[in-house]
Amino acid sequence: MVGSPYSGQAFRYPLAVPVPETLSLAQARRIALAAQGFDGPRPGAEGTRVDQRHVRRVHQRLDVVQIDSVNVAVRSQEMPLFARLGPHPHDLWERLTRAGQVFESWCHEASLLPIDAWPLLAWRRHPDSDMWPETREVNDRRPEYVQAVLDEVRDAGPLWAGELSDPGHKARVMWERNDGKKALEYLFSTGQVVAWHDSENFTRYYDLTERMIPAEIRALPVPAADDAKRALLDRAGRALGIATDRCLADYHRLNLHRARPLIADLVEDGRLIPIRVRGWKEMTFLHAEARLPRWIRARCLLTPFDSLVWERNRAKVLFGFDYKIEIYVPAPERVHGYYVLPFLLGDRLVARVDAKADRHRRTLKIKAAYGEPGHDQKHVAEHLAAELWLMAGWLGLPKVKIEPKGDLAPVLASAVEAHRA
Repeated sequence: MVGSPYSGQAFRYPLAVPVPETLSLAQARRIALAAQGFDGPRPGAEGTRVDQRHVRRVHQRLDVVQIDSVNVAVRSQEMPLFARLGPHPHDLWERLTRAGQVFESWCHEASLLPIDAWPLLAWRRHPDSDMWPETREVNDRRPEYVQAVLDEVRDAGPLWAGELSDPGHKARVMWERNDGKKALEYLFSTGQVVAWHDSENFTRYYDLTERMIPAEIRALPVPAADDAKRALLDRAGRALGIATDRCLADYHRLNLHRARPLIADLVEDGRLIPIRVRGWKEMTFLHAEARLPRWIRARCLLTPFDSLVWERNRAKVLFGFDYKIEIYVPAPERVHGYYVLPFLLGDRLVARVDAKADRHRRTLKIKAAYGEPGHDQKHVAEHLAAELWLMAGWLGLPKVKIEPKGDLAPVLASAVEAHRA
């Protein structure tokens, strides 16, 4: 293995193979989109019922699907499936988790991972690993209480924090956790319990690990931390197709400084190939299993937490798409809206919409719609209108309403009406 030192701003990756001629950004985009699962038809959009087999195939490609509680349009973890598979049952993630085929973990934030990744995160579940101070604090302060909570999960689980016989004091502010919730999160962080969210209310349930993680998975050898991280970087490379070292490390939230020598190992082993991409100033790596399709014919909306766009600089370089989630920006200062979904058409991000599912009025509202420069607005609007109606049907909303904000809104409103007719 390579042990090249990191110093200053440059890291000397070993060039075990000649660097191929430079790829264009268009080629890099197609590689990235194919790796992320946008290189084929969406079965749900073509009338096929999407089931657990479809989800497992997508999940094996992505490896990590970020969870988020925001439900302005739909739960964020459902959107990557809708983008790649089309309409699907909303409870598939819960069913797969409870069947022991998927597990939740702190990874790229709160995430869903395929069950075979369980041994690769053992180092992160170690009691001495980095975790939020308040999560560790409750075990330092009240170890007997944490043990009592574990015993209660063993006797009465699965359960959620509010079902504990002694949940601790009531939270005084929105984000404050009582000791019961802290104890459950400590047990979750250290792998003594497993958590999942129910698909209806997003309630977080906890149960013993031995009841949720299959015995054959728990019996697998636990790799050394560096070996596990090297495997995670390889998975990240496969999921991204082409990426900088920063993107590779960010995928599973690994420390970049410590990841660079492990990336060098993957270069030496031929799993990552250094390659030049025009317009990309940083060192770039092509995964050994990456494919370059002749074209991409995607059409979908993306959540802000989709792995295609969650690394904002990558989205800017690959797609020329300057993207910022504005949930925490004061309303008067927002540029594009509160919960903005990028629209992928072909191999380009061509528009963005501020979407809201108004369930009371049974309407999918588009509070603002903006086109990206250089794309024909009528063409974009026709495809976007079709996608909005597909999404509205999936959400059980019979109406789509376009509000008059954004340069794309007028033509999109006409396209939505035409599609309705």
